[in-house]
Amino acid sequence: MSSGLAQRRRTAREAALTRAVDDGLLGPQSPLIGLLDVDGVLAAVDALHQAFDGPAPVQHTFAAKACGLVPVLRLLAEAGMGCEVASPGELEEALAAGFTVDRLVFDSPAKTVEELEFALAHGIAINLDNFQELARVDRLLTGRPAAGPVGLRVNPQVGAGAIGAMSTATSTSKFGVALRDPGAVEAVVEAFARRPWLNRLHAHVGSQGCPLPLIAQGIRAAYELAEQINTTLGRRQVTGLDIGGGLPVDFGSDEDRPTYAEYVAELRAAVPDLFDGRYTLVTEFGRSLLAKSGTIASLVEYTKSAGGRRIAVTHAGAQVATRTVFMPDAWPLRVGVFDAAGRPKQGPTEVMDIAGPCCFAGDLTAVGRELPAVEPGDVVALYDTGAYYFSSHFSYNSLPRPAVYGYRVDAAGQVRFAPVRDAQTLREVVEESGAAHVDALVALLPGNGSLPGDGSDRSAEATA
Repeated sequence: MSSGLAQRRRTAREAALTRAVDDGLLGPQSPLIGLLDVDGVLAAVDALHQAFDGPAPVQHTFAAKACGLVPVLRLLAEAGMGCEVASPGELEEALAAGFTVDRLVFDSPAKTVEELEFALAHGIAINLDNFQELARVDRLLTGRPAAGPVGLRVNPQVGAGAIGAMSTATSTSKFGVALRDPGAVEAVVEAFARRPWLNRLHAHVGSQGCPLPLIAQGIRAAYELAEQINTTLGRRQVTGLDIGGGLPVDFGSDEDRPTYAEYVAELRAAVPDLFDGRYTLVTEFGRSLLAKSGTIASLVEYTKSAGGRRIAVTHAGAQVATRTVFMPDAWPLRVGVFDAAGRPKQGPTEVMDIAGPCCFAGDLTAVGRELPAVEPGDVVALYDTGAYYFSSHFSYNSLPRPAVYGYRVDAAGQVRFAPVRDAQTLREVVEESGAAHVDALVALLPGNGSLPGDGSDRSAEATA
């Protein structure tokens, strides 16, 4: 039996799909859209806050990489979240969404001097990745205190989960200071001893595919290191622990499994004193907050058969479901089939492949699925796509980014939409591909303003 939340999610999603077709948001002129369940997002935020309720102060931040769309970030800011950013672009998106600097955490393994200077000057919390970056901050601060919290990311090296690419606590991970390497712990303690402004530790074990006990093991290692640092220094210098995010998502059903409450219970069992209030905790959840609330919907353009297998050709492929197409075993998606009016299809099923529009044979979002018979003009929906799928567009074949809409459904079943991102126009695709420099390379040819081998670096702009 499904939970009430799962049932509400399905009912709202079906109502939104039907209304999107009725309103022409999804149709021949716009055959691909993204839909985001606003109430589902808010319910996830509430569940997160409730799970961590207790004596320990907690700053919950949303990992912007999961959905760097400004209206989505704005919604999360209004819901009481902070924002974790890992690039200058994500930082600008978070600021545009209204996050104040005290609600930001800046993570990146490749921060430039300019990025560090900005964070240090504005009081943005930063997690440094390595000893070279620590030395760089030493030079930037020149003895003055940092304006905001500064942490050091450590790799507890507790191992990998089921998806190696999403596991950040392996023995050779590119992230953080590897704690089990010879002399690493002693070097970290010494780094804190020399820098009174260094006051946080950060550990993140991984994301999808990492079981809760593995995540808890990594956080325990960071907690024990914080205790060791404070004991060795004889002062409570480490006052905050950034425990990352990484709660896995169940892509096989509408249920939220595991829950935030189960995650916290695992942490309490593994690290009982983590929540006693001595440390400010920071979280960086992303996928688990948004994934279940998202749907990508596409018209079916054609259906065909090949080698006895039925194939439905849609407009949703690798450009929006990159991970699913290239790593289908690690990132499978559930598929829903709706008729041309946007209503769930019933009746006899057949084994189908769901294909996208990209010009390579592996552009399949589902293979060998038993689904209601699909016809041209039907709608295929890819579920649980609220995180990463909307904002991590892959510009293969110069396919434009689709429009994204948020929706709410009231008790009477009435649907309201709000635009999140406009569809990218073909003109914008062309402009993004360098149209402003159309003659730049031709200008380098003999007889067009430069001589071969003369050392000239004149461009079309310089000679215009």
